[in-house]
Amino acid sequence: MKLQKAERHQVKLRIGLSGPSGFGKTYSALLLAYGITNDWNKIALIDTENKSASLYSHLGDFNVLSLEEPFSPERYIKAIKLCEESDIEIIIIDSISHEWQGKSGCLEIHEQLGGRFQDWAKVTPRHNSFIDAIIQSKCHVITTTRSKVDYSLDKDSNGKTKVMKLGVKEITREGYLYELTTHFELLNDNHLVSASKDRTGLFMGKPEFIINSSTGKKLID
Repeated sequence: MKLQKAERHQVKLRIGLSGPSGFGKTYSALLLAYGITNDWNKIALIDTENKSASLYSHLGDFNVLSLEEPFSPERYIKAIKLCEESDIEIIIIDSISHEWQGKSGCLEIHEQLGGRFQDWAKVTPRHNSFIDAIIQSKCHVITTTRSKVDYSLDKDSNGKTKVMKLGVKEITREGYLYELTTHFELLNDNHLVSASKDRTGLFMGKPEFIINSSTGKKLID
């Protein structure tokens, strides 16, 4: 144990992109990754979206690992380790939502165990191991997350029940965003994003913009 002065060190980036289907998460992630490494061969995309990565093969010779169901945490971890062992610099996981809400993902595992509160004691360590694999990876990691509009049923002043829109919610376990360096939320199908979290100070409070390779270069610089 040693007390020392705080210093800035080079760390591996942990970047998140969230948005509904069709908003450009995969495309934006690839441009970000290229801006960071400037070498398509050093990029690996773990594809859980029915081989959607093939739609962007014209961008460059990036590597693809197709991950099909079951989407258990352990299979995601295995895919991450395979990328790390293949001299990859940047791993894109597109998307992590299946680990939570997909076939054999955490929610389904919990349901199969009985769906009781105490059953999370068996599921949570498996999910945490998946998060640890991202956080502790020797590679830069970009994750995409599906999102959906969140609603609640509330009563107005007249006692009538109304549907209230609460905002957009990422389809993964709550708390994941705290682990990220920067998180971008895709706002519409024109690929506009805003930063909902940013430890770099480069993007918070700035106008909405479209991600390109220069965004990745800013982050790595």
